[in-house]
Amino acid sequence: MMKVVEKYHAITVDKDKCTGCTHCMKSCPTEAIRIRGGVAKINADRCVDCGNCLRACPVDAFYVEQDSLEQLNKYKYRVVLFPSVMIGQFPEIYTEGKIYEALLKLGFTHIFEVEQPIGLLIDEIKQEVQKSTRKPMISSFCPAIVRLIQSRYPSLVDNIVPVKAPHDLAACHAIELLAKQGVKREEIGTFYVSPCSAKMAAVKRPLGEEVSAVDGLIKMSDLYNHIMRVIEKEEKTDTAPLRKNLTLDGILWSLPRGEARHFRRNSMAVDGIHNVVKILERMENDEVPVLDFLELKSCHQGCAGGILLTGNRFLTVERLQKRSKRYPHASSIDVSAVSCLGIKNKMKADPIEPSYVFALDPDRLKALEKMQKVDRILCQLPGIDCGSCGAPNCHALAEDMVQGQAKMTDCIFLQNRYLNEKKINIEKATKNLEKAWGKNRFDADCNRRGGRNEGF
Repeated sequence: MMKVVEKYHAITVDKDKCTGCTHCMKSCPTEAIRIRGGVAKINADRCVDCGNCLRACPVDAFYVEQDSLEQLNKYKYRVVLFPSVMIGQFPEIYTEGKIYEALLKLGFTHIFEVEQPIGLLIDEIKQEVQKSTRKPMISSFCPAIVRLIQSRYPSLVDNIVPVKAPHDLAACHAIELLAKQGVKREEIGTFYVSPCSAKMAAVKRPLGEEVSAVDGLIKMSDLYNHIMRVIEKEEKTDTAPLRKNLTLDGILWSLPRGEARHFRRNSMAVDGIHNVVKILERMENDEVPVLDFLELKSCHQGCAGGILLTGNRFLTVERLQKRSKRYPHASSIDVSAVSCLGIKNKMKADPIEPSYVFALDPDRLKALEKMQKVDRILCQLPGIDCGSCGAPNCHALAEDMVQGQAKMTDCIFLQNRYLNEKKINIEKATKNLEKAWGKNRFDADCNRRGGRNEGF
């Protein structure tokens, strides 16, 4: 089993590529990015691996590491675990049967879509919601949202439904099926195909469990390219047998309202992490209507909009909806055979501990003093939120000042005033700019990329 790596993040900055353009800093929902020395720097405590920075970067300076397919050779039994959204990436001339054949050609011996069987998970979530006194309960499906709540809205951690993610349950399911056939655990390699960086981080450093049952990680965009090299076109409707235990509900699970639809009018679904932030803010202030269940997904259009997908998210949704019509509803599937394998006993996740990384100080009195100091500093700042200081906005700069990570002269407007008042000299002002932007950043360069519409 994969060991837990402390403070692991799937997204890394390539310092040689980064131009310090601030697109990433402006798009980060947790204000985890600063520009220092002309390069983006990620605050590991605040980062939730949502991938907005990777999506916004015009020079591909952000990247996600994965495990090599060569690792397949280490195992006798090679299990590929992928969400159904991967099938939606392919044009319809590539049928699901042909995609499965291509996976076998690539060296996998067993194939599981992580949403099979989703019926057990639906029942478990409903039971947890029904017995909880905290409403609304929040889906634990999206790890970026779970980490967002844990760090930025710690008072809401008890509202998170304590169930494990489908990919972990699918891995356990696959392992137990093979074990029933006499296969030893060390002979099995489970490889999860991830649609986003957050799920990759969730495998490396799980929340709600000590270790993940997944042995390797593969980016969905990379596996898509591998499949396209070996797949064969089929100019007809897919007539392949239906996948065992896969249902309409499973195929649609990762899309907007994939979970919430099972709670009908007593639920709400929100996609897009900036939209989610607004809802969580209202929820903390008790401004959300009475609901039983809240489905929150970091990406627009759910996992169809994951940063590691290759296709258009709207076309992906359309293909998945069309595919789902071939399959029965989860309620019509007998899951008793699966239950006896012990999967149901592994569904419950451990409680998630809050992480107060956004608090100005662990001591409440000191935190209050710092908040008051932030307010006093904000009176001096222009409130333009230009990002020229290397922080995303004036409030973030004020917090950095209070924490001893920035100075008043980092604001170029205040610095200009101090120059006029002869409180600082040109040499000092230049060094202040270089702290954020590095040397020679403001020299003319016709090949520089990073401005609007440059390099997109």
